[in-house]
Amino acid sequence: MSDHFRKPPHQDVVGIVPMAGTASRLGKLPCSKEIYPVDPPTGRHTTDNPPRVVCEYLLEKMRTAGITRIYTVLRQGKWDIPAHLGDGSKNGLHLAYLMMGLPYGTPYSIDQAYPFLQDSVVALGFPDMVLPPGDFFKALLDHLKAADADAVLGLFPADRPDKVDMLDVDDDGKVKHIVIKPGHTRLRFTWGVAVWTSVFSLFMHEFLAVHRKIAATEPELFVGDILQAGIEDGLNIHAIQVSKQPYLDIGTTDDLRTATNAHLGD
Repeated sequence: MSDHFRKPPHQDVVGIVPMAGTASRLGKLPCSKEIYPVDPPTGRHTTDNPPRVVCEYLLEKMRTAGITRIYTVLRQGKWDIPAHLGDGSKNGLHLAYLMMGLPYGTPYSIDQAYPFLQDSVVALGFPDMVLPPGDFFKALLDHLKAADADAVLGLFPADRPDKVDMLDVDDDGKVKHIVIKPGHTRLRFTWGVAVWTSVFSLFMHEFLAVHRKIAATEPELFVGDILQAGIEDGLNIHAIQVSKQPYLDIGTTDDLRTATNAHLGD
């Protein structure tokens, strides 16, 4: 790795939440999928106990870990998200909204925040997941420091490997390989949350600067593609298990139907 990938001595933590997806597999919804309501932990909706919207699972995990400065990335027309979340103060957060630039995959949405990151550690999560209990981000941040890693991924059991990134991790927690949506695999775990240093932020930014020249003619990029490229370039990428339960992604109508009856909240 070149010298300009070295870690700065002091870093704070900034959350990034990509919300620029089209939710094309869900058909017509009454709102953006990220603010679709699901049942609260107690099950019964009342004025004092309204249904939790999906993205609040992730936002609560970030807040629990002390990550209160969060950039959300939107696309044109998803104005109901800032209308619902506001400035974040009702959830104990400071939210800022960025607009999606190039429509070539989630890494491009994440990279919209690059000019604002400086030397920050980044915490990434996906706002369309119903997450099980656990202080995921604290565990990831602790491991990031202890392992002197460039990125740490939070592992969950995978009940549908064909829909997710599957990880091959060695006994020391270092990620050897990432396989995206395999038809058949012996691997057991996927990742759903992550933290990384400015080393990986810069790697992603420079990778995309090259990729965008061919992006319009290539398949849409996944974050797993960037992580795998980083592994091949020698970045120190680790993974730790953060839950014994799978997360529930509401990306399909069946999973959304399940999520409206899920009670996985803390």
